[in-house]
Amino acid sequence: MGNGREVFYGIMPADAACGGGAVRVKIHIGFDVAYECAEPTPTILMLSVHPSRARDLLFPDHLRIEPQLQTARYVDMFGNICTRLVAPVGETRVSTEAVILDSGEPDPVAPEAAQLAVGKLPHDVLIYLMGSRYCETDKLMNVAWSLFGETPEGWPRVQAICDFVHAHIKFDYMRARFTKTAADAYEERCGVCRDFAHLAIAFCRCMNIPARYCTGYLGDIGVPPDPAPMDFSAWFEAYLGGRWYVFDARHNTPRIGRVLIARGRDATDVAITTTFGPHILKCFKVVTVEAENSPARLVA
Repeated sequence: MGNGREVFYGIMPADAACGGGAVRVKIHIGFDVAYECAEPTPTILMLSVHPSRARDLLFPDHLRIEPQLQTARYVDMFGNICTRLVAPVGETRVSTEAVILDSGEPDPVAPEAAQLAVGKLPHDVLIYLMGSRYCETDKLMNVAWSLFGETPEGWPRVQAICDFVHAHIKFDYMRARFTKTAADAYEERCGVCRDFAHLAIAFCRCMNIPARYCTGYLGDIGVPPDPAPMDFSAWFEAYLGGRWYVFDARHNTPRIGRVLIARGRDATDVAITTTFGPHILKCFKVVTVEAENSPARLVA
């Protein structure tokens, strides 16, 4: 043991759950997760709210770690906050709670946003045109051009991609697996939010539209409540008209209250937990709800 590497992306196993004109809203966010290790295991956590939302926190989302451990915090190459520690033998519990102020507005929609020619893209955006572990542009290139080659460039093309992916994939927690790629999701036609995001990202990149993977909190604010246990959510951003715009191929409608944790090329870059050795997930609980509707505290 201890020679392998395990990553946890926030796909909750069925048995893992425990126990402007808009009005600004306060959102109660947090999580309670526990892992069990058979030997001391170096671990990287990516569970802090993204720095771009730090000013919106009404109090900091400090990580509570039991037992108390020495930690080191750093910002990775994509601008995400990471926490390093060595998980001891036995159970390690990580939790946080915070309240964040949100605009209360849905995701922006800009149908006029144009697709930029590759030669005019900023240098730091080019990486999001490349294939990556979960977004195999080489396997999906011909499919993408056959499906979207006749669609108008820019926002309409990205929306056409979202429409297709939304209709093509059936959401199914029981068919989730962390090894599933965009090409797998296209062939199998089922998956979870990360699979919707990966397939849409891969199609965008095939069509020369930079796209990056996002993960974070997304509660049922302004929509009917989902009876399924809460999980972290995945969506993506496409670079159009000189800026990044949010798209969500799973829900395929603008949503209120996204709270970003991390961005990257795909789920490889934003795993909520990376352990350099095996671990067992013992508990996984996430909350994202308007503060006035929040239940009792997430962590006792």
